[in-house]
Amino acid sequence: MTRPLILTGIDLPLEPSCGSTIWCSDVYTRLAGHGYDTVFAHLPGSGTWQHGFAATAQLATAKAPYGPGFDAYAHALTNEVAGLVRDHRPDLIHAQHLGFGLALAFARAAGDTPMVSVAHGTDVIAATEHKQARAVLNEIVDASVSVIVPNPAMADEVNRLTDGRHTGRLLVVPWGVPLPEAPTAHPRAGRRLRLVHAGRLDTNKDTITAIEALARTTGHRLTVIGSGDELDTLTRRAAELDLADRVAFEPFLPRRDLFKRFGDFDAMLFTTRTLEAYGLVAVEAQAHGLPVLFSNVPGMAATLGAGGLEFPPGDAVALATLIDKLAASPTTRQLLHEAAIANARGYDIAHTVAHLAALSRTARGGSR
Repeated sequence: MTRPLILTGIDLPLEPSCGSTIWCSDVYTRLAGHGYDTVFAHLPGSGTWQHGFAATAQLATAKAPYGPGFDAYAHALTNEVAGLVRDHRPDLIHAQHLGFGLALAFARAAGDTPMVSVAHGTDVIAATEHKQARAVLNEIVDASVSVIVPNPAMADEVNRLTDGRHTGRLLVVPWGVPLPEAPTAHPRAGRRLRLVHAGRLDTNKDTITAIEALARTTGHRLTVIGSGDELDTLTRRAAELDLADRVAFEPFLPRRDLFKRFGDFDAMLFTTRTLEAYGLVAVEAQAHGLPVLFSNVPGMAATLGAGGLEFPPGDAVALATLIDKLAASPTTRQLLHEAAIANARGYDIAHTVAHLAALSRTARGGSR
């Protein structure tokens, strides 16, 4: 008997350039155990990432951002995706992001194939800022049997952006991470903390707040691991604040290498300024035993639970106060270490995959 096939993808290079690609690799590798095969479409990239997709399809259409060239991009991509649908004859489409061009192309080329769409955060942020992105989001949600969101805060925002027309289609499926056999980070003695910030370096991740907070403390060190267009701004700011000996910058690390590094640190700083779909790296850090000092953007307190301390987004003074509070209390560090591990156990990727498999079975019986 032929296994049902899911066609999905992201119009980004096939490399771990963002949490969405990593999440997809985690999920669709494991969906095979629930009886599904997957074809993952992507743009050209380095090709060196050891992803988990059994089958991939490289797109040829050159990417264009929102603006005058986006409609032509979406049109060309729709024609290309129509060919993928014709060639692979999928039983179901999973459209990643509610605003990227590939998700729009899936919506327009799906025909009678039922489609489930998945919100990832950057798409919803774009729809709150750009009229064109909001129109795209609405078209994708209109075409979906169901819309998966990782937390209630994201569901509320998508519901607002679609004027409450599809409330019943919005389904909260908490995301998850592969859990380690044992944590790699453990509380240690001393009042000078080793802090880490990891992830994409863009304005919404707001790494500059972590750097400015460090300048308001004494003795602590920060390692920034990641790549992005904010790197030059961040290095200049660290120099301006005379932090060259206390802030280290390291390039993006593959996940396995990052996990090995978690044991070098006492806590993670998570400084997102506006909206965060899930906070993948923060939950991974918790799973390895690191407390997380996080900005309390919608949904993050519920995601990180008692294994972290929150501060107002963009408030370097408040973050500095939390850093010093954590440094002054070994008891607090031990309690947060234990709470972080316990909280992360509730986000096992296996639970996410089981939910998604069940929703996919339901969607196959639905209609557009």
